[in-house]
Amino acid sequence: TRGKRTPRGLDVVHEMPGVRFTVVEGSETDVRKSKAVKRYAPDVEIRLNEPDVNAETPTLDAADYEGQPGDLFQWDKADLNVPQAHEVTEGEGTRVSVIDSGVLETHPDLAGPLNLDLSRNFTGDGGDHNPVGGDDHGTHVAGIIAADNGGGAGVNGTAPKTDLVDCRVFSAEGGAAFADILAAVVYSANVGADVANLSLGAYPVPRNDGQFGRFYGKVLNSTMTYANKEGTLLVVAAGNDSADLQHDGNVISLPNEGAQALSVAATGPIGYGLSFDPEDLRSPPESPAFYTNYGTNAITLGAPGGDADTSLTDPIGGVPAYAYDLVFNTVFSVDDGVQVPGYGWKAGTSMAAPNVAGAAALVKSANPRYNANQVESALKRAADVPSGYEKAYYGSGYLNVVDAL
Repeated sequence: TRGKRTPRGLDVVHEMPGVRFTVVEGSETDVRKSKAVKRYAPDVEIRLNEPDVNAETPTLDAADYEGQPGDLFQWDKADLNVPQAHEVTEGEGTRVSVIDSGVLETHPDLAGPLNLDLSRNFTGDGGDHNPVGGDDHGTHVAGIIAADNGGGAGVNGTAPKTDLVDCRVFSAEGGAAFADILAAVVYSANVGADVANLSLGAYPVPRNDGQFGRFYGKVLNSTMTYANKEGTLLVVAAGNDSADLQHDGNVISLPNEGAQALSVAATGPIGYGLSFDPEDLRSPPESPAFYTNYGTNAITLGAPGGDADTSLTDPIGGVPAYAYDLVFNTVFSVDDGVQVPGYGWKAGTSMAAPNVAGAAALVKSANPRYNANQVESALKRAADVPSGYEKAYYGSGYLNVVDAL
């Protein structure tokens, strides 16, 4: 829009202070005729694209989980040596935003880290920041970052002492408007988030498409650059299409291939549940997951997101064996319309990204003077490509939390 002029006949949805863009709603005729609008592009909706394996994984409510060895299920935290990193910091003095489907504020492992005053709903569905219906994707992502069981029977995130801000961008209908996502990015920067986690994306998007062409690319890249300049590191899931983003023709994956994005591919073990022995696996935790997108210049880091061999169906403790190779953390189930906090398994670059986001919070906590680029640089310098694997799946390498500190 031009300056501070109000577009007549249009509703302002997001003002996005700090960037020179405004989200408005109205007919395309009114937008085109408005003298306050310099250029525009229609919004698009994205939907979560999770690996199929997630549809069959169980959820344990608090009663079912009581007495279970939670740390044993969290192979991702063990492989990243998160307990050792916690001897240095647990994320104190940092803030992380979760731009996703909402974080359940009644979950006992998230009530401590979650900042209710700053959490927002960016959709127009009339609800608050909490998830709608049974969509526990954002709750799982938030737990990977910051779950804090307080020494109880729950689970832990990588940065349990960070200040967690929930930015819900997925509506009651299940989709997320790209404009709402960008507004949440700007908001995260403006409330001082050190890290924003985006376990979402759209692929494949034609580079020359009218909606994502020169104008929309400028909006996206300008918004992401603004957040980075304000000190917010954007950690973004690389996507779950098994796609080579380096050689996929004239298409792009967004927002992980946008400006300043730290793009995360997923890794995971095979066979962990067969013995719960990290030395007795069919493939190690740092091996690329079957679904992950890849591409040397399109990936910044690889991190635990879970893998699966669905032929491992025999139940162990009432859970299919393959599920233990997924990432275990906070979820919820729905009982007679009520969201019941619990724990469960999911796989995806959606799970790998928050492992990096939590690590970034630890780096920032240990080095409070670091800006966003310095935090990313520390993570990249500490990472190495595992022996015997292709760089295309890791960019700078596999996440190494302890050395990054």
